[in-house]
Amino acid sequence: MTAEYFAFLAAGAAAGGFINGLAGFGTALLALGFWLQIMPPVPAVSIAVIMSVCSGIQGAWVVRSAIMDQPKRLARFLIPGVLGVPLGAAALSAFDPQVLKLTIGSMMVLYGGFFSLRKTLPKFERPTPIIDSLVGFLGGILGGAASLSGALPTMWCSMRSWRKSETRAVLQPFNIATLSLAALVFLISGNYTWDVVKQILMALPVTLCFAQIGIIVFKRLNDLQFRRLLITMMFISGAILLMKELI
Repeated sequence: MTAEYFAFLAAGAAAGGFINGLAGFGTALLALGFWLQIMPPVPAVSIAVIMSVCSGIQGAWVVRSAIMDQPKRLARFLIPGVLGVPLGAAALSAFDPQVLKLTIGSMMVLYGGFFSLRKTLPKFERPTPIIDSLVGFLGGILGGAASLSGALPTMWCSMRSWRKSETRAVLQPFNIATLSLAALVFLISGNYTWDVVKQILMALPVTLCFAQIGIIVFKRLNDLQFRRLLITMMFISGAILLMKELI
């Protein structure tokens, strides 16, 4: 492994870890911008999934009390999401993943751009259990079909007037669960060769370290700032996704 290769590997690990610690998602979108320059898509995505899960566990620990306070709310997203993952994977033969990514990327850009320009954000106060479950289910399908499990739940949760810890208490475990399933699928498929495992062992400490830095910044944000951050990240993530698919 050359010094340049290791520099790209470490840079992707740092960027992905920091954004996961800060916002609770986005590891793959940022890390893959570096890793796809030095390795094929399959090992790059396989490594990104492991980084997402491991850094996500740190973030979930930070909001563990909020998770325990609202277990039913989390279950409304998580259970349908887990059920949706295998359906999304099975639907790969029926849908073009590139078209799906372009569609979701466009939605993320429009959503993030629209609400970034608004002075006030929408506030859904009343309970919406059916919508929560539907969003979780669709998020699971998108996770299985295109590794985009967090897109719809993040859009929906950023529109709720929840505290930042409550929002993260839904998004972080949801992403951990769906991406863990993806990692299991990759393992069964034989993606984790010894060479990939070695790169995971090199990237993981960097990811975990920068995730802690992101968590420190997260703790300094107030609830409104965190909602604004999620919306901005939706716009940036959507733009990155579109560029990756179009260029």
